[in-house]
Order: sequence, then C-alpha cells, then structure tokens
Amino acid sequence: MAKDGVEASGSARNGPGSSPGADLAPLSPAEVLEKVPQQAPFRFIDEIHELDSEHIVASYRFPEDSDFYRGHFPGNPITPGVILVEAMAQAGVVAQGIYLYALQYSAEEVEKVVTVFTDANVEFSGQVLPGDRVTTSGRVRFFRRKKLRADVEMRKEDGTLVCSGELSGMGVPR
Repeated sequence: MAKDGVEASGSARNGPGSSPGADLAPLSPAEVLEKVPQQAPFRFIDEIHELDSEHIVASYRFPEDSDFYRGHFPGNPITPGVILVEAMAQAGVVAQGIYLYALQYSAEEVEKVVTVFTDANVEFSGQVLPGDRVTTSGRVRFFRRKKLRADVEMRKEDGTLVCSGELSGMGVPR
C-alpha cells in the first residue's frame, strides 16, 4: 500500500487535468465534514478530530430527543444498531472516502460523485443510550476504483467498545 493509503500504480494521486507526480492538497477535516451529504437529523458526525489517507477519528453525541428513541424500547431506549452502523459508515466510509477521492482526483471532482454505503460485517458488544457521546475510528484497508473498505470501530467516551467491523462503500456519479 502506498504511503497515502491508496493502492494503485504510480499515478494514484493524479486525477483528470493533473500532471504525473502532482500532489493534490488534502481537504481539512472541516472541509470534508461540509461535503458529507447527510444532514441533520440524519448526520451522525459532530466533529472530525483526525483525518489522513490512512485513518479517521470522528465523534457524535446522540441527542436525547432523537425521534428514533420514542419507539425503540420505550421507557428504556437504546440507539438502534442500524443507526450505529450508519454512524460508522458516515465517518469511516463517506467522510474518509471524500477525503481520499479529493486527494486522488481533486476537491472539485468530489462534487461529481456521492459515496454510498455498500456492505458491512459488524459485531455489537455494547449499547449507546440517549445523550451518549461516541467516537468512531476508521482505518483504510484499501481504496481503489472509487471503492473504499475500512475497519471501523465505535467507542463510548469511557473507552467501552460498542461495535466494530468492516464496512465498504463506493463513489457513484451524482
């Protein structure tokens, strides 16, 4: 795997209109977050703390008044597993994918694709309650032909592992 986390032959960081060997400037965490297509109330990233071509660390606090808590174990609500997987995918696949795509092609080219979640193999080992803050960490396994596969885990503020697994996604034309 190349230093920039992208598996490819010699021109991994070159995109349309760039010359061989050109290094494209990476997007900042704030710029990546701005480009994540999911919005409130379905965005599960508050902040991206770390981001490079090999990994991402992001956090989110689940608001106590989120609508999905009303019917998910009334009286003792927990965050649905599908929402936890979505939160993992938004950080470890969508945000990381935006960063890698911009690094490989350009920030302008990011606007021409949307990163979609394609598959996951996740194990759950804890629960997230209303008001809990979680940190999602992803590590790139590979990024090639607009497909990203990453190992992603979610932990509570106290370090307790909530879930972990392998998630994938790919960029498709808008």
